[in-house]
Amino acid sequence: MALKPFLKKIVPSFILRILEDYRTIFQRLDTHERRLVNLTGTILAPRYSSVAAPLHKQDQLNTHGFKCFSQNNEDGILLYIFSQIGVSGRRFVEFGIQDGRQCNTANLSLNFGWRGLLLDANNRDIESAKRFYKDMLGTGARDIALAQSFVTAENINPILHKHNYTGEIDLLSIDMDGNDYWVWKATSEIEPRVVIIEYNAALGAEKSRTIPYNPEFVRHSGSLYHGASLRALTNLAQDKGYYLIGCEGSGINAFFLRHDIRQEFLLEISVADAFFPNARLIMRGISAEAQYDCIRNLPFVEV
Repeated sequence: MALKPFLKKIVPSFILRILEDYRTIFQRLDTHERRLVNLTGTILAPRYSSVAAPLHKQDQLNTHGFKCFSQNNEDGILLYIFSQIGVSGRRFVEFGIQDGRQCNTANLSLNFGWRGLLLDANNRDIESAKRFYKDMLGTGARDIALAQSFVTAENINPILHKHNYTGEIDLLSIDMDGNDYWVWKATSEIEPRVVIIEYNAALGAEKSRTIPYNPEFVRHSGSLYHGASLRALTNLAQDKGYYLIGCEGSGINAFFLRHDIRQEFLLEISVADAFFPNARLIMRGISAEAQYDCIRNLPFVEV
């Protein structure tokens, strides 16, 4: 017998509700504690750099990371990047936002006045995001365009053109858990100065692979079969005029900078030096080898 239905039979509903509320409160406290630790480190590290251990190449971005609305520490990393390279029009495009409460651009729009286009395939999530940004920004929500769309390599440019997002923008964030490689490859209407995109750490640092293109691909919940390796995305970035400046320490997102904006504090880093394994899976006891074994015999394309 499943545990939850069994508990419902023997435990009064109000006690179950209290337990659920306690679990939610605990999760929120845990999240805020991690945010406070990250933010404190970000404030203190520059002031007391003499007592800090020498930095590895991987740390050039992550020492600046913290989380407000991002999944991990992408908020702080993005602020650091733009503090170094400046901004153009404070415009962004992000797809795969779910309900917009946890995504890579929320901090920029809610706390720094940026405007942009947010896309997700789920209409219910988009409607929830509209309410969220309206509540948070009031009349300023008009600067955030939200649209329901299942993004593909074929429709991404028409979508961007329809919403008047063409030419140079500051940031493109791609979180599709699927055709990320192929959609970025097809994107030509915009010229982002910075690109943040998820890589599949289960593929390791050496392989240059992506899933075959399928415009109807949907990742099954929890499946490791999705997306592209960090090396595949780095090779594509080079073809599109970008270079790798690092990855977020949880082993999820990679950051790329356009070549014409190259500057001394955001140096190019090799895939081997930038790569992080998926921290959540490692903490659950699933080794990098075990992760790859799960998808070893599934179809991938060498790119």
